[in-house]
Amino acid sequence: MAAKKTKSKSLKKGGGKATKAKKSKPAKKSAAKSKSSKKPVKKKVLKAKKAIKPKKIVAKKVVVKPAKKVIVKAVKPEKIQKKEEVVVVKKERKNAKQPLYVPPPLPVIEISNHPKTRVKNILVSQPKPDNDKNPYIELARKHSLFMHFRQFIKVEGVSAIDFRTQRVDILQHQAVILTSKQSVDHYFRVCNEMRITVPETMKYFCINEQTAYYLQKYIQYRKRKIFFGHGTIIDLVDVIRKNREEKFLLPVSDVHKEQIVDFLDELQIQYTKAVIYKTVSADLSDIKNLNDYDVLVFFTPAGIKSLKNNFPNFKQGNTRIAAFGHATAQCVKQLGYRLDVFAPNPQNPSMSGALDAYIKEANKR
Repeated sequence: MAAKKTKSKSLKKGGGKATKAKKSKPAKKSAAKSKSSKKPVKKKVLKAKKAIKPKKIVAKKVVVKPAKKVIVKAVKPEKIQKKEEVVVVKKERKNAKQPLYVPPPLPVIEISNHPKTRVKNILVSQPKPDNDKNPYIELARKHSLFMHFRQFIKVEGVSAIDFRTQRVDILQHQAVILTSKQSVDHYFRVCNEMRITVPETMKYFCINEQTAYYLQKYIQYRKRKIFFGHGTIIDLVDVIRKNREEKFLLPVSDVHKEQIVDFLDELQIQYTKAVIYKTVSADLSDIKNLNDYDVLVFFTPAGIKSLKNNFPNFKQGNTRIAAFGHATAQCVKQLGYRLDVFAPNPQNPSMSGALDAYIKEANKR
């Protein structure tokens, strides 16, 4: 019995060793297999890296960069020269086909050298402004002056009967040139009196932006073709040329600027001049003595004529006269008065600016 037990123990021990040996043997084989499998992968990666690196470096440095630099330097100056030559040719052709309108030279205005005595009272031949935001009121505050306003002229509309005598058919015209707010008012007044409905296709050419916006009083501004300049008819040269096929109507006063008529004649535009209102002298009997004023300011030839009609025995003496515009200045000299202040001039484009410069010199003491 004792011998059987020892044999079984020895068998158990041997069996245990055998199992251990059996388990360890495949582990070694797997380790060896894994080592053998990993080695060729590393060699492939190393070979690929060594093969790729020199190819990239050679392509960047040698082939690409110098070719690009040479192309840019050779092409740029040729393109610039060609473009400049084409632009010059186009400008010469446009100027040759469409010459700009050249207005006639303005007459030279001579101002007197009368002594500049102190200025206190000024009479402006315009209606009194509605608010204090006026350049003449600001001028009075600046120099502590007494500024008076009195309109020397008044406008009377031409009746429908007198308008018919001119034999002007408004509906035969496709465009209207409007030079002031008064021309707008009297144009639509005449149309209403003659029972004429102005078509929506009518085109309006206004001398400035204020006159254009004033049309809202009579028409819907957005639904009409309206063009405007910056104060002179010359600003509308290009627009009128584009519409030269239309027939224009020019509503004017009996006393108007001939510059607009000369302008339309120069462009060879079909137009009809129609007198729709008259400028007449106002009654100035409320002014007792003009010599109480140091400066009289005028803006139109009609204002100077009103001065002559209302005060035929007026002697200027020390009263200075200021005139705005070449036509007004010429009328001053034609009626035998002395011109002391003139605008517009190179230093002062407005009458208020010209008066400001004159008063600074006169009131130095």
